[in-house]
Amino acid sequence: MNSPVPVCLKPDNTTYNSLTIFQLMITNNTLEFLSNLKTNNTKSWFDEHKKEYQHAHSDFLDTVVQLLVEIAAFDSDIAASHLDPKSCVMRINRDIRFSKDKTPYKTNLFAYINKGGRKSPYAGYYLHIEPGASFIGGGVYMPETATLEQIRQEIDNSFSEWQSIVQNKELLHFFPESVNASGKLVRPPKGYDSTNPAIEYLKFKDYYTQRFLSNHEVTDSAFIASLAKTFKSLNPLINFLNRI
Repeated sequence: MNSPVPVCLKPDNTTYNSLTIFQLMITNNTLEFLSNLKTNNTKSWFDEHKKEYQHAHSDFLDTVVQLLVEIAAFDSDIAASHLDPKSCVMRINRDIRFSKDKTPYKTNLFAYINKGGRKSPYAGYYLHIEPGASFIGGGVYMPETATLEQIRQEIDNSFSEWQSIVQNKELLHFFPESVNASGKLVRPPKGYDSTNPAIEYLKFKDYYTQRFLSNHEVTDSAFIASLAKTFKSLNPLINFLNRI
């Protein structure tokens, strides 16, 4: 029997693999902590409830560990990256230096899984846990101008392939709205004509999917398996966006 291939790192730099993962899950306690944090978003309250945060963070990190294993089974880039799960998880502390909102903590847990870690520009898969507002999806959000121009050029050059990806039945099963954008240009981007068959997509400022989840879905014992199927439907989109 061949040894399983490790796909991500534990905090002590040893490795996880599919035989060392237990079926853990997001709990109601995690959602309750986030709800309470939203009501009591102060450093003094957070310090008093540090253990609750640590449990919530542990639940979420365990979920990310399992997702890395599941995604690596169909995404060779993730498998080859040997990601530290912590490199995929956003910090709960807010950067308030230039914000009018001075609350110190985010009231959600967020992970972005791509081949370079959360700080890289690559397209990837994301998971947002927030009571009553959880969501999942994948793609690239607000890329740098040069990257956006390259994506547009690739869509223009390979529009038939792009259409087959964004209109794929499996993707539409999980994301009926297909690919979204945080904003669109009013006019065609420089270098493209309004009659271009791909023009509506070329006006996009980013390319991502989004699906909202209920609290029940998030805390269900089958959550990881459901996420794995959903993310697998996004793999062709992720590969297309990253090849540029």
